[in-house]
Amino acid sequence: MYRTLSFTLAVLLPLFVSGQLRWTLADSAFGLRHKGLHAYRSDDSIGGMPSRAYYVIADLRDRTLSFTTDTTMSRGLTPSAYQRRHPRSMVIVNGTFFNVKTYQNLDVVILGGRMVAYNVNRTPLKGRDTLLYRYTTRSAMGIGRNRKADAAWLYSDSGARYPIAYQLSPPSWKGNGNEYTRSQFDAHSKARGRAWRMRTAIGGGPMLVQDGKPFITNDDEAMFAGKAVHDRHPRTAMGYTRDGKLVILVVEGRNKGVAEGASLVHLADIMVSLGCVEALNLDGGGSSCMLVNGKETIRPSDKEGQRKVPAVFIIQERD
Repeated sequence: MYRTLSFTLAVLLPLFVSGQLRWTLADSAFGLRHKGLHAYRSDDSIGGMPSRAYYVIADLRDRTLSFTTDTTMSRGLTPSAYQRRHPRSMVIVNGTFFNVKTYQNLDVVILGGRMVAYNVNRTPLKGRDTLLYRYTTRSAMGIGRNRKADAAWLYSDSGARYPIAYQLSPPSWKGNGNEYTRSQFDAHSKARGRAWRMRTAIGGGPMLVQDGKPFITNDDEAMFAGKAVHDRHPRTAMGYTRDGKLVILVVEGRNKGVAEGASLVHLADIMVSLGCVEALNLDGGGSSCMLVNGKETIRPSDKEGQRKVPAVFIIQERD
């Protein structure tokens, strides 16, 4: 039997207004038996539409848990294929945005303290001089050697050991087609960045939550411009709580009449309701997929099933 959690309001508003969903413990559905890791499910509606969502919550201080990433760099694998590569994995979830033809990661991936994939820091401005670009930072979630999580906006390049992190706001500006150095990037930003020395990290965007409140930086990160933040899709998000818990959420979508997905606004509200201090969006749509002990949580929206992706985030039990 599932155990119902008390995440509801005393008087239920039309679900979902403020992100409050009723969650039930789902460990038994996945054969999950670990004191530092739990899975939850909700079938409450989101914004008046049918929904299905899962999240896992992991204790970052639990030394029996390991948090890592994997990337295939120039090809894609389904999450189940990553599971076969890492059979001790208890959670595998999709992460970065990527080029669907080349499987190039478009966001930072850090594996074992080494940056193995990089943000695409510039995009051409359409309808203007082709030498004019917009330079942006993109958000990422990292875990340090001290097992503390952090979300930040990053500038990265292949010639540097560490990305530069900006904590207060995501700097961006317009410039010519020459690649900017990190010192030039800092000079344009309002608050100087710092080297982001994470042990594990995966990027995406936009940021959803800062200081425990919704803070969606889609325009600054040049993602999902304008009203697109209200579009419903399958979603993946990651955040952390003030007491050292990592939260990974997936919302099923494009399953008409069963699970209609969530907007970025919905996603931010849900992460706040789960106690996240900081949280960000990861690749969604057909890429959204989370395995718990090798079993699917939400149903992937692609008719072929799980989509091949070039990077995943992994929680596994240490030897």
